[in-house]
Amino acid sequence: MTAGGGGGGQPPVTPRPEDIARLTDHYFLRTRQIVGRFGDETVTYAVFMRRPVVFTPRLAVEWLNAVAEARGVTLDIDLRFQEGEWVGAGEPMIYVTGSLFHLVDLETLLLQKIGAACVAAYNAYAMCVDLPHVAFLAMDARHCAGTEMAELMAYAASVGSNAARSAAGAKGFIGNATDATAHFFGQPGGLGTMPHALIGYAGSTVRAAEMFHETFPDDPITVLVDYFGQEVTDSLAVCRRFPDLAAAGRIGVRVDTHGGRFVEGLDPQTSYAVLERNAPKAIRGYRTEAELRFLVGTGVSAAAIWHVREQLDTHGFDKVKIVASSGFSPAKCKTMAYSKAPIDVVGTGSFLPENWWETYATADIIAYDGEPRVKVGREFLLRPRP
Repeated sequence: MTAGGGGGGQPPVTPRPEDIARLTDHYFLRTRQIVGRFGDETVTYAVFMRRPVVFTPRLAVEWLNAVAEARGVTLDIDLRFQEGEWVGAGEPMIYVTGSLFHLVDLETLLLQKIGAACVAAYNAYAMCVDLPHVAFLAMDARHCAGTEMAELMAYAASVGSNAARSAAGAKGFIGNATDATAHFFGQPGGLGTMPHALIGYAGSTVRAAEMFHETFPDDPITVLVDYFGQEVTDSLAVCRRFPDLAAAGRIGVRVDTHGGRFVEGLDPQTSYAVLERNAPKAIRGYRTEAELRFLVGTGVSAAAIWHVREQLDTHGFDKVKIVASSGFSPAKCKTMAYSKAPIDVVGTGSFLPENWWETYATADIIAYDGEPRVKVGREFLLRPRP
């Protein structure tokens, strides 16, 4: 099986074949030398994970095929699921059959391309299904350990998003923050308007919006409104400065308030009051401590989003969009869903796996020259006999 590429202009498949020896585990290199001395065999590897995931194999398969081509060998890659399908814990996801000499040193690097991507895709899927009417923007690159991880995570978000579109008609991820991986979302480049650094440079939120508009007059404006702790005041000031853009729906306010304080105008009591007006069921049942923090706590809570929406609408800016960011994990998105928070766009890097041990993929050889053989306890990986 050979997976298709993602279009022109993408970076080359990495790691390069000539770099494999210095990047893989030493015992695999020694095993390769032993096999080269005593004779090769055809083996079958089974790849699985210990938790449910969304199947995200393409980058791993592209890499395997590239290495096989460079080494002049053929691999039989049997994908047991379609990209974007749900896979249960312990279910074999991929069978790879080929020369042990040419496969044994690839295991480490293959697994690096499987586990985290499958978990991130699962998280992205859950978030998009819980908030099907919200558009998501992948802002994970800054949280990734290098560009290879950034590519894996952008790919994962696109797979989970596409699965959510199929399952729930979700808007899903409409783009991401960097040009390098924008192709996974069908975009020519990254999306985004301004960081906090621009607000600080401009000296005021309104001036930052003016600078942006003067430089990019044809683009919509999404302005950060938490820099000075005046989320409502600065939102309204920007809208009053650009009333025509606000009326046309070409202004968004991005609420990114950190967890050390409440959004302007809120405290615990007023936060409960906001939700009582707009989503009373969200606070009338039993809620965990984490859920309450997402609902009425500091930072970008459901109450904060409802509060900003109320203020915009009260002052005649009902077409202005709200972009929410800061810790939008699967759990937070679920809380936002049952509080019916009026979010238009979520900017998130929190679909990245939180518990890294859950991302560990495993590969075991299950057959040598066609004879089924696997270590005790892993018999569940064996292929059913025809």
